Amino acid sequence: MIRLLLILAVAAVIFWVFAVVDVAVQPATRHRGVSKPLWVVIVIVFPVIGGVLWLAIGRGSARQQGVVAPDDDPEFLSRLGGGSPRRVQTDHRVQADQDERIRQLEQELARLDDDDDPPAGPHRER
Repeated sequence: MIRLLLILAVAAVIFWVFAVVDVAVQPATRHRGVSKPLWVVIVIVFPVIGGVLWLAIGRGSARQQGVVAPDDDPEFLSRLGGGSPRRVQTDHRVQADQDERIRQLEQELARLDDDDDPPAGPHRER
């Protein structure tokens, strides 16, 4: 019987520590009912009951806060499709500069390939 009580006491302490840490690290926007400091006091003063109350009542989920993934957010998606005309003009200018640089590099590479290379056979120096 003493072993069972000892195991339950250890489990209660572990649960209490978990609840205190969970209350402390949650952002204030995810607390329901009362403020964050009051939840910390409740969980510390009433170890097991406070932890159960925190998990049942006080801990709000991220889904309830209206968090929307970027691919489901119409505002985010509208910003992806089009930009301001000035930005589009700048993007075209950057693309044209990159195309010009690539063309120059291709010409330089072709010129280097056209240079007279020494024969591929074995070389003997006399």
